[in-house]
Amino acid sequence: MNTNYLKSTNILMAQLNPISGDVEYNKNKAIETIKKAKEKNVNLVVFPELFLIGYPIGDILTRYPYIAEKAKKALDEIKMYCDNIAILIGYPEINENKFLKPYYNSMALIENKKIIKSIRKSLLPTYCEHNDYRYFEPWVEEFENRIFTLNNIKFGVAICEDAWNDFDFFEKNLYKIDPVEKIAKKIDVLLCPSASCTRAKKEQLKHNMMRHCAKKYAIKYIYVNQAGANDELVYDGLSRMYNEQGELVAMAKSFDEDLAVINLFNGGEINPLPKGLELTLNSQKEFSLDHEPDLERTYKAIITAIRDYFYKNGFKQAVLGLSGGLDSTVCAVLLADALGAKNVFGISLPSKLTSPESKNDAKELADNLKINFLEIPIKDMCDLIKDKFGGMFDEISKNWCSRYTNSYTNDNIQARSRAMILWGIANEYGALPIATSDKSELYMGYATINGDMSGGYAPISDVVKTKLFALARWMNKNREIKNAIPVSIINKPPGAELAIDPNTGKPLLAEDALMPYEFLDEVIWRIENLNQSKDNMLMQEFQYEKKNKINKETKQKWLDKFFKRLNTALYKWYIVPPGPVIDARSINKIEYKQPIISNIDYSN
Repeated sequence: MNTNYLKSTNILMAQLNPISGDVEYNKNKAIETIKKAKEKNVNLVVFPELFLIGYPIGDILTRYPYIAEKAKKALDEIKMYCDNIAILIGYPEINENKFLKPYYNSMALIENKKIIKSIRKSLLPTYCEHNDYRYFEPWVEEFENRIFTLNNIKFGVAICEDAWNDFDFFEKNLYKIDPVEKIAKKIDVLLCPSASCTRAKKEQLKHNMMRHCAKKYAIKYIYVNQAGANDELVYDGLSRMYNEQGELVAMAKSFDEDLAVINLFNGGEINPLPKGLELTLNSQKEFSLDHEPDLERTYKAIITAIRDYFYKNGFKQAVLGLSGGLDSTVCAVLLADALGAKNVFGISLPSKLTSPESKNDAKELADNLKINFLEIPIKDMCDLIKDKFGGMFDEISKNWCSRYTNSYTNDNIQARSRAMILWGIANEYGALPIATSDKSELYMGYATINGDMSGGYAPISDVVKTKLFALARWMNKNREIKNAIPVSIINKPPGAELAIDPNTGKPLLAEDALMPYEFLDEVIWRIENLNQSKDNMLMQEFQYEKKNKINKETKQKWLDKFFKRLNTALYKWYIVPPGPVIDARSINKIEYKQPIISNIDYSN
């Protein structure tokens, strides 16, 4: 390849944050980007996959098919700005063949005010958050159509998943064809427009896969990713370029929009990964209680998710209950950083079981964060409801004889009274109430429907408890205002302060009701990442066992409790509000659906 052609070719990686379904907004953002690209002496602008309708698309195309027509018209407007510049932009192409799926996932190549061609996606994922085959027809013909020439350089296009099926890199392949293999020997540069969300360990996979491909075929590899968040999916950006030796020579910002210009000969600016990820690019798939390498990514992902969920839905203010416990504390910090302290209202809602220490911790946290704060005791409210229930249950017992000897009714009265107050504030001031349940406790059903599970958004629903402790410590060290979280909150054993432990006479602690979180979180990891059964786990040594001696009977008891509670928690997973996907695997609704009516034998 003539180096003069490379030196004279500049590409703009349009790492942008679209809004799902808002073709007008996305079109205007594209036109603005093209204008800026011209000022930067750019030859080609590459936009993310399906940019004109935003990702994820859900069922908007099937329910509102005219959106695809709007996208087609938007292309006709955009092309008029493409004089002396070429662009590659994602859109849903209408499929005129009535016997096939109604759309293609396509990239339109536009040059000299003309739509030169549409390049269609071949590999349509149906795993995790993806459901592409529900809407799109896979394109498995004319792979030469993926190739185009610009400035005497041969470019090839592989749309997101099309570049994720290298037969040498993956031990198991999901598809029988590799679109990159079909064109790699005929091109100089591979372009990979994408809408790839962030997950634990995903950066490691992407980095190694892309550099492998670039080196294997001795081509330049340019990956252009979406930024921002839509509902439960968060996009980390980090668009990049690798040279023919598989070396990283340019990378855009993480999580933010970025119009990153790269030169095909010299590369461009290399922005850093979220701190810690660079240390684990070659790490193995194993459970670790050392969450440090993933904490900045987790923090940035949740901040991005909160910010975009509120902004794109037209909300500005959040209200949450501050219990003085870890979950609500971490949520409060994240909300303050994402929305601004003045837009967050923390409400302390003590009952007769709430300790003075918890009330003080909640107030101290609010003062440190400079968020709005109010204390509203709920004892009278709970007593009134309890009295009302007492007479009512006596009447019901005349017809039903199945009343529990021990129930959670009084515990839940407290949690639901708190939620009622938070929703009242939200309704009165147009705020969004926050559900503060974490992933560990959602797995166990250790959360109250219409109580701490109630809200419009659940920021930490995919973060396990051990990671929350680590994140709290990390935020105390790395936020601009240090040590905002009182140390007493981090050191306090988790407990909802809803019930008295009959063995101690003190409020029941969560680990006494469940099991140690270090053990519990590894059970979750083994299910989600290794697909292990209860019997498999019983035979494996857990990280917890390396530090704490437990006998086989105790381990069996904890595993039995976990899977029994998991079965009874399934319906709660469907009720919890949306929250950002953070882990490698999730129980958030966009990804995982286990039938509520299911009788699984979790043993081998």
